Amino acid sequence: MIDVIKLLPDSVANQIAAGEVIQRPASAVKELMENALDAGATQIDLVVKDAGKSMIMVVDNGCGMSETDARLCFERHATSKISKAEDLFAIRTMGFRGEALASIAAIAQVELKTRRKEDEVGVKIVNEGSVVKEQTLVPMQPGTTFTVKNLFFNVPARRNFLKSPQAELRHIVEEFTRVTLMNPEIGFTLTSDGKEMYHLYPGNLKQRIMGLFGTSYEERLLPVKQEAERVRIDGYIVKPEFAKKTRGEQYFFVNKRFIKHAYLHHALENAYMEMIPKDSFPGYFLNIEVDPSDIDINIHPTKTEVNFLDVKLVYAILHAAVRKAIGQHNLSPMIDFDESADLNKDFGLAMGMNQPLSIPNVPLDPNFNPFRKESAPRETHWESSYQPQKNNTPGDWRILYGERTDLTETPAEPKEETNSTVHYLQVNQSYIVTTVKSGLLVIDQHLAHARVLFEKFLKEMENHSGVSQQELFPQALSLNMNDASLLKEMIPELENLGFVLEQANPTTFMINGTPADAAGCDTVVLLERILENYKLNRTDLQLDRKLNLAKTMSAQLSIKSQTKLTEMEMQNLVDQLFACNVAEVAPDGKKIYVILNMEEYFK
Repeated sequence: MIDVIKLLPDSVANQIAAGEVIQRPASAVKELMENALDAGATQIDLVVKDAGKSMIMVVDNGCGMSETDARLCFERHATSKISKAEDLFAIRTMGFRGEALASIAAIAQVELKTRRKEDEVGVKIVNEGSVVKEQTLVPMQPGTTFTVKNLFFNVPARRNFLKSPQAELRHIVEEFTRVTLMNPEIGFTLTSDGKEMYHLYPGNLKQRIMGLFGTSYEERLLPVKQEAERVRIDGYIVKPEFAKKTRGEQYFFVNKRFIKHAYLHHALENAYMEMIPKDSFPGYFLNIEVDPSDIDINIHPTKTEVNFLDVKLVYAILHAAVRKAIGQHNLSPMIDFDESADLNKDFGLAMGMNQPLSIPNVPLDPNFNPFRKESAPRETHWESSYQPQKNNTPGDWRILYGERTDLTETPAEPKEETNSTVHYLQVNQSYIVTTVKSGLLVIDQHLAHARVLFEKFLKEMENHSGVSQQELFPQALSLNMNDASLLKEMIPELENLGFVLEQANPTTFMINGTPADAAGCDTVVLLERILENYKLNRTDLQLDRKLNLAKTMSAQLSIKSQTKLTEMEMQNLVDQLFACNVAEVAPDGKKIYVILNMEEYFK
């Protein structure tokens, strides 16, 4: 029997490693920027073309590399940051794997220029598919420039799985944000296709947050600072009144490295409990400093997940720190008893009167009888003064106490004649009940209206027939860069529904018009919910985008439970429901109605 196990060539092994480390252009951006941080750079510039597919360039003014190190950095498991296995549990640098540059070089055309301060000239190395094509000396400033071109040029299958340029650019912006947030003392720039998106100057963390998310955050942030024996927490949280309906401003860092941790996120949500609505998300930018020996950050290829030695301790400290920050900054109105020392002063003098308070002189009528009937002239005057109210008073006292369902009608008004003898009853102001041949039909009014609006919105987007209602006072919608990019993609579909949006700047949109169905609705909240739903169900398929948009709009604009309907409104809703293509289930898959047959009814 022949042997079947064989060693893979380096080119194949490098591509396999690249598949674990480099999933998309943003992965390469992350690795290159982290290496620039470890090099001690004070200025890092990121330049991308075609959302990183054509080119990614990272320029830093760090320590640079010698000619030998520049050649060795492309070898697998070659690194300057660890020398033994124990070092993995005492790491404070950002990039340490020793596979990143080798992985990038295996699937792209890489050009490296680097120079140390003590060297007179730098070295240039061109590596293509793990093969060194060129190595020369070049004049340059101290620092390092990495240029990655044609990512996945030799792995076409992976390149075909990349998303649209807008989607890939959003991933790059997110990685850029994660790296820059916890390094506010370093200057950064991001340029995409010749247009500068960010220019961040060195400063403090609050200035960095404002530079990334907008100057409006100056009044939204609360500082958090807590020190314990083995844990130190530092950063900012967003005030509860500024909680958003969309995710995207939740940033946890451990030793300045971005992580995702559902358990710690629960600590934040619990700290905000009863301060924000259930469908809102707290914002935070927090760094947790712990001893490197107390965590394991090498459990995930992208190092975004960590294991804590005592995660319950971190949870408790984090929860207490956030509650303390919220309480210290007087988010709820309080009475300052120290400032109330003047309560014993004379009220007359305090109100500016020179005379002390005296008993008012009230004239007395000894012949007044409270039980005496009013005279006829006085009664006539009362009748004339309250004639309109008397005419509109319902004739049946039960109307005043909610005993009748036809509140919009008075006994004096004739009922509207209809050709149908079907009658409708509203139960608990949530369900519509009527009779059918087989028994009783019970309809959930909220789900029924959601189905009607869902099919209506789909038809409007297909036919470009949405009706818009002009806003007398346009509202401003401020978003972060990623959400603004998403909303810009969705503008054609939103305009077909009746929205009229104008982009005032890269992160702000003016709402000049809203759909006619959204009258009386908070349009800013509606658009934030649309964005959140789209992020949860994100896809590049145009049909799916329309479905998600119609589903969100119908859920937000449909009539809710505990809403009183007239019999005519109930009849119209039922007629519209059974005119839908799918009348049985709501857009979220729930059953809209049930039929109770006569046997169940008698039981």
